[in-house]
Amino acid sequence: MCGQNQHLQKDFFLYTASTAKCKTYINLREVTERFRLPPGEYVVIPTTFEPHQEGEFILRVFSEKQSTSEEAESTIESGKIQQEKKKPIVFVSDRAHANKEIEHDGIRGEKKKKPKGKRLEPEEETEEEKQFRAIYQQISGEDMQICANELQTIMKNVLAKHSEIKMKEGFSLETCRSMIALMDTDGTGKLNLQEFKHLWKKIKEWQLIFKRYDKDKSCSISSFEMRNSVHDAGFHLNKQLYDIIAMRYADQHLNIDFDSYICCFVRLEGMFRAFNAFDKDGDGIIKLNVLEWLQLTMYS
Repeated sequence: MCGQNQHLQKDFFLYTASTAKCKTYINLREVTERFRLPPGEYVVIPTTFEPHQEGEFILRVFSEKQSTSEEAESTIESGKIQQEKKKPIVFVSDRAHANKEIEHDGIRGEKKKKPKGKRLEPEEETEEEKQFRAIYQQISGEDMQICANELQTIMKNVLAKHSEIKMKEGFSLETCRSMIALMDTDGTGKLNLQEFKHLWKKIKEWQLIFKRYDKDKSCSISSFEMRNSVHDAGFHLNKQLYDIIAMRYADQHLNIDFDSYICCFVRLEGMFRAFNAFDKDGDGIIKLNVLEWLQLTMYS
């Protein structure tokens, strides 16, 4: 580990021999071992005989000089979001009725501005963006905004044309609702074309990570691979949160399909962004009243 609080990958255990381990690995109520080791840095890995089970253990260290120990992955943070400038968060009720501007990954909420003399020419659309616009206009109608049901239809069409991950049913309605909650900057409960483009950009980034671990092209990954995927996406969680993700998004075989995978990432992104927006002094602690808490959690 070299002094780093990090998750060790599978290859580490495949190619690194154990310094010490139990003589027999059997299913007993209690297994006790005593080891004498030279000074150094060690990773202690307690396990249960059957996988995916909880168990308690006691570790006692006797040393002539002072020694330290810590639990791996004890820090919870999102490195990607922390690097960005903290942006104000406006609750959905405020977004819809107040004349406020919010910035969300480069998307700005509606705000009346005085016309400026200098006018910039719009950037030329790529071929992919032109196809998006055509599909979007066909489904959204005159208002050029889409609800969750319309987003579900658009995503199904877009994934069929621009994704190597083939989904029979597309994204679920619940996942589409979460997507809208993440990208909705004006509190309408709908997405405009610009918000949809930013959403698709994020999905493509997460899709590349998913493909990296979905080697058998089954459109699902294991809970262990999900742990690595979350880390690759810039989210650093602890064991308790990884267990919660597995309980919430995995099936009975602890596999996570692409729809659940995207839904999980959308929730993580949204909740980290909201927390960082409230954590103005950066001490990792926020204070919310019941109204703020319910608005934050119900629309996510």
